[in-house]
Amino acid sequence: MTVPDAKTSSGNEKLVVEIIGAHNLMPKDGEGSSSPFVEVEFEDQRLRTHVKRKDLNPIWNEKLVFHVIDVNELRYKTLEISVFNEKRSSNSRNFLGKVRVTGSSVGREGESVAKLYTLEKRSLFSHVRGEISLKHYVTTTTDNDVNISRVNGSGGSKKSKKVSSSIGTQQQQQQQQQIALLNHQQHNQQRMLPFYPNQGEIKPLVITALPGPRPGPGPVLYSNGSSEFSLKETKPRLGGVTSGLSSHKDKTSSTYDLVEQMQYLYVRVMKAKDLSASGEVVSEIKLGNYKGVTKKVSSSSLEWNQVFAFSKETIQSSVVEIFLREVNRDEYTGRVWFDLSEIPTRVPPDSPLAPQWYKVESRNGVGGELMVSVWFGTQADEAFAEAWHSKAGNVHIEELSSIKSKVYLSPKLWYLRVSVIEAQDVAVMNKGTGLMRFPELSAKLHVGSQILRTTVSASNPTRSFTNPYWNEDLMFVVAEPFEDCINVIVEDRVSGNDVGRVQIPVLAVERRTGDKPVGSRWFTLDNGNNNSQFGSRIHLRLSLDGGYHVLDEATMYTSDVRPTAKELWKPHVGLLEIGILGATGLMPMKVRDGKGSGTADSYCVAKYGPKWVRTRTVVDSLCPKWNEQYTWEVNDPCTVVTIGVFDNARVDKSNSNTRDARIGKVRIRLSTLETERVYTHSYPLLVLHATGVKKTGELHLAVRLSCGNAVNMFQMYTLPLLPKMHYTQPLGVHLIERLRYQTLNAVAARLSRAEPPLGREVVEYMLDHDFHVWSMRRSKANFFRLVNVVSSLVWVARLVEAMRSWTKPVFSTVFVAVFLFMVLFPELILPSLFLYAAAVGVWRFRKRPRHPPHMDARISHAETVFPDELDEEFDTFPTSRGFEVVRMRYDRVRSIAGRIQTVVGDMASQGERAQALLSWRDPRATFIFLVFCLVSAVGFYVVPVKLTVAVSGLYYLRPPRFRRRLPSRGLSFFRRLPSRADSLL
Repeated sequence: MTVPDAKTSSGNEKLVVEIIGAHNLMPKDGEGSSSPFVEVEFEDQRLRTHVKRKDLNPIWNEKLVFHVIDVNELRYKTLEISVFNEKRSSNSRNFLGKVRVTGSSVGREGESVAKLYTLEKRSLFSHVRGEISLKHYVTTTTDNDVNISRVNGSGGSKKSKKVSSSIGTQQQQQQQQQIALLNHQQHNQQRMLPFYPNQGEIKPLVITALPGPRPGPGPVLYSNGSSEFSLKETKPRLGGVTSGLSSHKDKTSSTYDLVEQMQYLYVRVMKAKDLSASGEVVSEIKLGNYKGVTKKVSSSSLEWNQVFAFSKETIQSSVVEIFLREVNRDEYTGRVWFDLSEIPTRVPPDSPLAPQWYKVESRNGVGGELMVSVWFGTQADEAFAEAWHSKAGNVHIEELSSIKSKVYLSPKLWYLRVSVIEAQDVAVMNKGTGLMRFPELSAKLHVGSQILRTTVSASNPTRSFTNPYWNEDLMFVVAEPFEDCINVIVEDRVSGNDVGRVQIPVLAVERRTGDKPVGSRWFTLDNGNNNSQFGSRIHLRLSLDGGYHVLDEATMYTSDVRPTAKELWKPHVGLLEIGILGATGLMPMKVRDGKGSGTADSYCVAKYGPKWVRTRTVVDSLCPKWNEQYTWEVNDPCTVVTIGVFDNARVDKSNSNTRDARIGKVRIRLSTLETERVYTHSYPLLVLHATGVKKTGELHLAVRLSCGNAVNMFQMYTLPLLPKMHYTQPLGVHLIERLRYQTLNAVAARLSRAEPPLGREVVEYMLDHDFHVWSMRRSKANFFRLVNVVSSLVWVARLVEAMRSWTKPVFSTVFVAVFLFMVLFPELILPSLFLYAAAVGVWRFRKRPRHPPHMDARISHAETVFPDELDEEFDTFPTSRGFEVVRMRYDRVRSIAGRIQTVVGDMASQGERAQALLSWRDPRATFIFLVFCLVSAVGFYVVPVKLTVAVSGLYYLRPPRFRRRLPSRGLSFFRRLPSRADSLL
């Protein structure tokens, strides 16, 4: 081995190319993966990285160092960076993509940042995808801690072959000494590549830095095994079980078996009597450094009935004291204290501890009595939900309700269908012009805050009246209890006047559970003219459709598919239990007075079906522990439960912002869970900001899906996902989206009136209200999802093409033999396919997923998204950006739409050519096709089908030496057929 020529070696300038990683590479090994490596060529120097086995998202973090002859000429040079897949079986490689980097973009050390490049094709017929992250700069020194190895493959510097063998031997000895030194320094922590000198041809050196920390600036690529964004299995000490299979025990004794038990000291202050106080009185419960204060009551009615909970792990005192004092006085009126060692312990389902009267110790001897109950318990205690917690000491007494746990229920929603058929004898008031005009009448319907209009019906008036006809269905969302009315207004579009109206209570509308239409009715219109000779009326058909499921979530994330009418419900098939344990590493959401570091007041919201649960708010903590368990009935296993984490903005009374900030959310599809197994994992909370994707913490959950009857569970997979009425009278996509928005408004309005209120921002985030908004990032993600789906078909096509190319004669011969066997025995084709599918499924059972799926930043294309795409995604609708930005985005959409337009046009041209075969648009082509059809009809009648298929297959699979490179005659004939593209302007 030698070094480059003397002129190159004498220079002090070095070009360093740091290969960080690649993302979403094309699978090339026939097994859905690749073994990629990167090869960089610069001025006849060719260096390469290690090979990453079976990794489509490899991370290298390796530095390749090149000698620079003249740094002033660098801007005229080009770096060739190619990605290959190593084929170990044939000692060859497949092309995965390349990048050309001009020398003018290379900066100095310290100024360079990592950049993301899209891999380009080598030729027109190359199939390439993915990106590569690079960092390149010029330096005068290289890292001392390097790893030196040989290039595997052909190529190298021609000048290096002319260097004397003595220099090569000396260089080899130096390199071997460096390798030995590095092995000693690294303590065998880093595996070295073997060193095999080749005396016939000297190759250039590969200098590779040891893996280090990921760079800070620039895009960072995470592989599937990234520890930051990945799901992690945990082993919490649950009350009844650990992760794994559930132990079968009585549900009454294991109500909180999916959470860690938390011990609390409960103090319930009921009331007092015979106190020597004249004004307002409060009670103060003091336990070490923690103090709780009751509400103010007058001395004439000394009743509080409040519960205080102190965490046992923070108790630093041996007694708990209860002080009674007047509001405007500093000295206490009386005192009651308890020794903690004598306080009893209560475990549900024991009955609550009865409060008792205790003598109040007073300084003046006149004390009175206080009714109190004190006990030790866990979060399973009934008093836990209503208790004031010691960690919420800085929360104002008026804001305590906003931090308590709560269970909410969504309102029962119905679809209201109003069929506006026609109207009769609608008077049209002329304004004294003496001219007869054609009125343009429409019906406007107003239900709550929802307003819909029919189309304009233009009718010729008979005398001074008109009979408009519409026959249109309008859909609304209404919630029980029905308090709204249906306001129907017939108005003239030209004059803008109302020509009649009627008001119908929703409570009087007939309900239906099937697709059988209800009867229509005539309603008299009030036109405001009591002297009218004729009575105007309108023909309506009203119904509350209970056979639909009112969608409040996106259809792919729905948590309930039952119809509205309760008589159509089926018994539940399972039970979902979730233990919300806690969170770690939350992002600070606010800064409190007197504290330099940020903090958060976090709580969780879980939604499944109509049931919403909200945990208590843990104040002033970035690692909160909730340890609350909730249960839902499961009516369909193919549903999704959503758990979100939010920061409570109502804790600080001085805070003018009452919108709770989102921290992150987790979705779990129940069909991916095994029954009777406890899943304990920490889920990464990922939120997409305008600056990119951020991990805002980890949410620790314990999940269990129980199944009462396995037969009913399996039967659900054969039933339609939505109720029957969605298929007998389907709703359009746009109509469903509009109704879903109205449903969101109804749910948000109802939950915002609860105590504590669940804000609209929480409901919108949990229900994915902005799911339909355009996003370049989401479009890319969906496109590559589609590519991943069709990749198996592409792989089959490439396999057939490989067999057809006869590069491996043995495999091609076997393939032809199997093809002929299937032609002779076609009845074995379907059984063989199903048997193969069953064998693949059984084989993959060993490697089945053991963890529930979670939000993946790589699949969402959130890691490699560009800043402008994020800015566009977070833009308002309509846009609020400047003219230049909007013009740039519009031009980008035009370019994308132009490509789509071209593809759609090509597809249309192919279809029109097929139609032209029999249209006689090209008489000669149609004549040729008719002759071909007649000959083919006779031929297929005479020749057996098996023989025809066999001969056609053998002709298609013939070796390349018997084929010509020109297109077939049939394809050439088809491409010559006319299309309507010639008629386009």
